[in-house]
Amino acid sequence: MRKLFLFAICTLFTHMAMSQTNLITGIAARKTTSLNGAWQYIVDPYGTGFYDYRYQERKENDREAYWNTDEPVNKTERKEHKFTDKYILQVPGDWNSQAEKFLYYEGIVWYKKSFDFTRTSAANKVYLYFGAVNYEADVYLNGKKLGKHKGGFTPFNFEVPDSVLKATGNYLVVKVDNTRHKDEVPTVNTDWWNYGGITRDVQLIEVPQAFIQDYSLHIKKGASLKTSKNIPVEGWVQLNGGQSSKEVIVEVPELKIKKAFPVTGDKVAIQFNLPAVQLWSPQTPRLYTVVISTNTDRIEDKIGFRTIEVVGKQILLNGNPLFMRGICIHEEIPRQIRRAYNKQDALQLLGLAKELSCNMVRLAHYPHNENMARTADSLGILVWSEIPVYWTIDFNSTEVFEKARTQLAEMITRDHNRASIIIWSVGNETPVKPVRTNFMRNLISAARSLDSSRLVSAALEVNYQPGVNKIDDPLGEYVDIVSFNEYLGWYAGLPDRCRTAKWEFAYNKPFFISETGAETLYGFHGDSLTRWSEEYQEWFYREQVAMLKRMPDNFAGLSPWILCDFRSPRRNNQTFQEGWNNKGLIDQQGRKKKAFAVLKAYYDEKSSTPNP
Repeated sequence: MRKLFLFAICTLFTHMAMSQTNLITGIAARKTTSLNGAWQYIVDPYGTGFYDYRYQERKENDREAYWNTDEPVNKTERKEHKFTDKYILQVPGDWNSQAEKFLYYEGIVWYKKSFDFTRTSAANKVYLYFGAVNYEADVYLNGKKLGKHKGGFTPFNFEVPDSVLKATGNYLVVKVDNTRHKDEVPTVNTDWWNYGGITRDVQLIEVPQAFIQDYSLHIKKGASLKTSKNIPVEGWVQLNGGQSSKEVIVEVPELKIKKAFPVTGDKVAIQFNLPAVQLWSPQTPRLYTVVISTNTDRIEDKIGFRTIEVVGKQILLNGNPLFMRGICIHEEIPRQIRRAYNKQDALQLLGLAKELSCNMVRLAHYPHNENMARTADSLGILVWSEIPVYWTIDFNSTEVFEKARTQLAEMITRDHNRASIIIWSVGNETPVKPVRTNFMRNLISAARSLDSSRLVSAALEVNYQPGVNKIDDPLGEYVDIVSFNEYLGWYAGLPDRCRTAKWEFAYNKPFFISETGAETLYGFHGDSLTRWSEEYQEWFYREQVAMLKRMPDNFAGLSPWILCDFRSPRRNNQTFQEGWNNKGLIDQQGRKKKAFAVLKAYYDEKSSTPNP
């Protein structure tokens, strides 16, 4: 049975690795119309708007379906659904933070937006683009279903047929369902808040009939960086709409680069040399404007050029040894108890990481909004980006594998031109067993097939044994960096256990501590032995830092858990948690705990070394 599953997984992976996502990238560079703002809503816990009383999916023209108009044709027609301005949700945004009744709500909410629309050119195609909807979205425009998407943290788009879109009185309805299921990614069991809703931007995108769908540019793998001149760059441009153009032109105006490449198919290979370039790094987060054009379309972007690789026991950024002074971040603004989604939120969270003297963040445990990676580009912060393959998803299911692979593809497609992202992660704390290892190994292969210019990892667990802590997860054979979550002093003994800790590594690779931390309630004080006190967390970090200074030379950094306290229904100590995971170095009100200074002092010391 297991062999049959592995064969199915490999067959599915081989097929899917050859396909292309239909996601349009570089949205900021395109002609867009925002559909953000106030949306009317209906709460529908029984799915009445989707199913009839026999629990069969309603027909498209069923006038009782909530995706169809709520206006009766005459006074005799019975209508049992109605969207009104009495019930409004702001988009983007989660519903949990917008009304008390939604705090713990998991289920279906119907969103409706009315709008008028005039194309800038009658010949243009129009796409409807969602930054993210958590978790399942069914999208209808003027009673016609445009499509369905699963995955709460990745973007998707649908082409809008000309016959459906009107100049006035468009009726856009989205069925949003954040119900947790065993066969979804993530599964039913997580340690974060299940914020529901249309949590990121919604836009109409206009493109010509033949347009540039996506592109990728990066320094050629293995290129010599002994000088800053004649550095080879490679990549591709993905075209959509046929070969109406004879050539694709790539420009880097500041470097006086303008190159033309012949179009021989939908995907055009790009190769050229940079005559001189300032490499992107945390110290010099240099971004260059790149212009890509055909005879019908033109897009602009700002990207950085850098290399990331593993050589022996070291991670090298631009050929130089890298030590990652990291911190984990959830996509949440604690003081407002809501999903983060805009540039101001990104500046706030990444600004706090900079204040901690970080040069790296781990965006846990799912792809964050696009503003995070773009802001990290501009601030010079390295990024670990992850899909929510978390704890106990169904590793026996080929359908679950495809859901995970799709989210991986959508994450990589959206962000593969962000210089800040150096690590794609395929999961967190998954149980060691053969079927899981093969599942994760195939995700690693999928990540590399989609983007070979970055490192791939996963957050593993420590095999705590008497007298020794072993890092021997078999998945370590396949990752570029052996990353693991360790909680000596919180889940394993007291912090002084770090003093006698012995480590054994099964792999001769760089290793990275992807989590460590202890929980405390801000303002609760006691001696260092008192759990939940600030003094206990402070002691925990002091012992951790002392242990880290004794680590072997392949220790590549850490990202402690976590920057800010965050909501979690799993945390039910009504004195010290009350639905919060309080392992943050910063509390729910933005106040720094005592341990913040301990970690910052260690990072300040590390930042004074020659490593980036």
